[in-house]
This record gives sequence, C-alpha cells and structure tokens, in this order.
Amino acid sequence: MSQPAKTPEIAHPDPAVENAQLIFREVWTSLEATFGHQNLRFPKEIIWLNGAPGSGKGTNTPFILRERSITAQPVVTSELLNTPEAQAIKDAGNLISDPVVVRLLFAKLLDAHYLNGVIVDGFPRTRVQCECLKLLYQKMFELRKEFVATPLAQHFPQPVFRITVLYVEERESVERQLKRGRQIIAHNQRVRDTGAGEPLEERATDTNEEACRKRYRIFKEQALEALQSLKKTFHYHLINAQAELAKVEQNIIKEFQYQSSLELDDETLDLLNHIPLANDIVINARQNLVRRLDGYQRDHAALFQQVIYVIEHEFMPVITLHAISGRAEIVNENPVFAQPMALTMLLDVFNERGYFAVGHTETKDIPARLDLTTGEITCRKKPVYRFSIRFQGSVIRRGT
Repeated sequence: MSQPAKTPEIAHPDPAVENAQLIFREVWTSLEATFGHQNLRFPKEIIWLNGAPGSGKGTNTPFILRERSITAQPVVTSELLNTPEAQAIKDAGNLISDPVVVRLLFAKLLDAHYLNGVIVDGFPRTRVQCECLKLLYQKMFELRKEFVATPLAQHFPQPVFRITVLYVEERESVERQLKRGRQIIAHNQRVRDTGAGEPLEERATDTNEEACRKRYRIFKEQALEALQSLKKTFHYHLINAQAELAKVEQNIIKEFQYQSSLELDDETLDLLNHIPLANDIVINARQNLVRRLDGYQRDHAALFQQVIYVIEHEFMPVITLHAISGRAEIVNENPVFAQPMALTMLLDVFNERGYFAVGHTETKDIPARLDLTTGEITCRKKPVYRFSIRFQGSVIRRGT
C-alpha cells in the first residue's frame, strides 16, 4: 500500500519582519512627501549606541564623539519622546511603540547637522526596530547607487552603521541607577534651596530598586536579544562598561579601530588595496633589518666597514653633543655616500642601535670657473647629505 503524500510544510512569515516592512513603508513614504526624494540625505556614519540603564551611555558619549571625530550632538531617542503619554509609559519602565519611535527618529536624522556622522542613543530597542534599521540601510545604499554618477553623489555617501552596546551586569546597573537618582534629588534640592542652577529630571525608576531591575531585565530580554540579530549584518561592538572609566575608554578605542573596508567606498578601496597596510610592514621589520645588516657584512664588507668608520668618527661626536636634546641634524659631504647603498647602510645601523634616523641627498652649486670677460660664473654640482637623528634625550633635573 502506497503511503499518503505528506502535506508540504508552509513557511510562516516572521511577524516582526512583516510589521517592520509595513511601518517602514509608511515612514519612508511620509519622508519622501515631506522632504523630497533627493533630500533624503542621511548621515554617512551612524553609531547606534545602546546599553542597559546605568551602562554609561551619557558618560561615554563625549569620548566616542572625540574618538570618531563627530562634531554633531548625539540624538537621544528618549528626548524625542517627551509627550505626556510617552512619559507615563517610560515611568512605568516600558517601551514606546515602534511606529512612533521610527517616524520621529528617521526624520530627525535628515537634519543637515548630522550628515558627516552622528551617535543615536537608545535605538534600536526591539526586533521590529532592528528590522526597520536594516531597511533604512538598504534604502541608503540604493540612494547611493542611484546618485553615484551625478552631481549629488557627495550627499549620498556609502553608509556606515555601527551597532554599539555598552554592557554591565544587573547588580551594577541597579546600583548606578539608584546612585543617579540620589544625585539628581540632591542636586534639585540645592537648586530649590539656593535658586542657582537648573533642576534635572527626576525619573521614578531611579528611586525604586524593583523598577530599576525591571528596566534592566526589559533591556536584556528584549533589546539585547534584538540587537544581537544585527551581528551578521553590521559591524557589532560589544563593549565591557563594567570597569573603571579609563578602562572603558580603552575598550572603546580598541573596538573603534579604523577599518578601511567598512568606511571607504568600494571603488576607493579597490584603488588602495594593493598598497600594504603599515601593520603588515611593521610585523617583519625587525627581521628584515637583521637580514640586511648581515647581508652588508657578508656581501659588501669593505663598504660596510667604511660606513661604520664614518659613523664612529664623523657622526657620533655630533650626536654626543646633542645627548640632552635627543636630536641631531647633521650635514655631511663624505664621498662614500655617493654610493646609494652606503646611505641605506647608515640608516639601518642607526635604526638597529635604537635611533630613529632619516636622510636625503641635496646638491649645492660650487663656483668652478669665472669668465673674466663676461663675469659669468660657472658652477659645478656637489652632493650634500643631510641626516636627522632622533633618540631618547637626557632628562635634567632643574631646581627651583
């Protein structure tokens, strides 16, 4: 007896994706109607900064701005949502609806102040928002392709999205939230007592331990899980913000190291890729230096000994006189350097000995003959070799 055919499985669409597509279409249509298609000019670099309450987003934002050379003030998503209804939702430790957040934020990013780069604090926080972010990137990329060969190309650079998460554990988050609440209450009391200064917003969640824990758990269970879905799409920075501020800043520097493959246009990167990275050259620099010096002694012993003699008798006396400053500028006319290899030998010897040495050849005119009838002077060219030798100078203790 033949087996009955199996009913094919039907792939159910992802509700979050479908909802995001619907929201994004409505938002994008609204943006085009309000600003015009050619004016949908979003920032080149957007750092989507997230973290649990108390993770230090506000504290570390100025450092990230300096590290990434961003001059525009950050866009704080929560500050876009200051209606009474939105405030009541936030006070309860809950999140604002996705359509409202997406509409307000994407419109804000079209401000010309943000064109070269911006930090967005507090977005995305839900799976739908993450999907909307992917759709925004796709639209920005399409705009880039559309205008790349037009005079408007400069306004549609290749987008760079950096998903950045400052991570702290629950205990640390709660302690920091409560501490912030106490500091704000004390500050506002001083303002009331003295009349000096401006009062700060007192968040109900910063004075209630259970509310603090709820905010942390909402972030971890909803926002953090949603953000992790972006790892395969964008550059993802998970920064340990649990440590002291100086250590957190070092973590940020490490995470935001320049990567040309992320920031340059593809055409530009193709032109530059054949030039080796400085790090690749430096890795084997010491070994290559040793091989060259051994090769000089093996294959060019006579010339190598001449160069060492010149270093000992013509260079070192001058360098010794400059031991305090750690900087010697030397002009030399020894004919040994007419051989290009001699110049390379000298630089290699100094670099091997711990100096930083550079040198180049110049020519100067030397009067060779005077025509007594016309007064014309005929000159000959004489090579002159200039060297700059740097090293760690002596530290002199000065009394007062």
